[in-house]
Amino acid sequence: MRFFQIYIFMKKLLLIFILVFFAGHVLKAQVSEQERSALLDFHESTQGNNWVKKWNLEEPVAKWYGVKVVNNQVTEINLFRNNLVGTLPESIGSLKYLKSLNLAFNNISGQIPPSIVELSNLVVLKIEMNRIKGALPSDIGKLTRLEELTAFNNFISGRIPNSIGENTKLKVLNLSSNSIIGRIPETLGNLVGLESLGLFENTLFGEIPEELGNLVELKELVLANNQLGGAIPKEFGQMASLEILQIQNNNFNSFENLEEMESRSFLVFDYDKDKIKIDLKNVDFSRTRMADTKFEDDID
Repeated sequence: MRFFQIYIFMKKLLLIFILVFFAGHVLKAQVSEQERSALLDFHESTQGNNWVKKWNLEEPVAKWYGVKVVNNQVTEINLFRNNLVGTLPESIGSLKYLKSLNLAFNNISGQIPPSIVELSNLVVLKIEMNRIKGALPSDIGKLTRLEELTAFNNFISGRIPNSIGENTKLKVLNLSSNSIIGRIPETLGNLVGLESLGLFENTLFGEIPEELGNLVELKELVLANNQLGGAIPKEFGQMASLEILQIQNNNFNSFENLEEMESRSFLVFDYDKDKIKIDLKNVDFSRTRMADTKFEDDID
């Protein structure tokens, strides 16, 4: 009888052990093994042991600093100004449910991995103030849910991909202070919901495409410090929401069409005043100010 009681007790004890083990395993996982593996790759490739706020890899993923988990899926990574040093791994494309990725103000180098376009749920991508080089992915248009892309103050080169016109939900696009070359693609005119476009301080040349006149929601247009030429398109007159316009330090040969713009609401308006005189009767220059186009991000 006593043996039977010991047997039952040991059986219960084993069952409790198994339940605790698996419960602990499930709690620790919280996300798929594929997502956890991608996060570990990211941690290693950006020298996670030297971050300001570190991840305790023994804790559940949901407790890792800057990582948000919803329904056992990684939906957000915010490691703004956290001393990330190194490159982004190709496996970052495995974070299929990611909606927001903020890696701004770090020391990330290397190229943007092509797999980033597999993040089909991405809404916000902030990689400004790093040391990223190479071209933007040619098929960046696959990120059809993207609303904000800020990548200013890097070493990004190459051309602005034509596929950018497929990111039709974009509201903010800032590629300022890079080494981007070539013409502004006409496809930018497809981004009819765009509110802010920053291409300041690159090596863009050629005429501004008339299709930019389609951006009727645009409040901020910064094209200064490039090699753009030709005439300002008459279609600029369609951008009735514009509050900030900076086109100085380019090679334009005609500003005539600026006179047709509705300029009462301008807060900032900068052009090469010493090169040409235009009549802007509706601008109250006492209200204008110089925009700081070098650091256009808000610290959040």
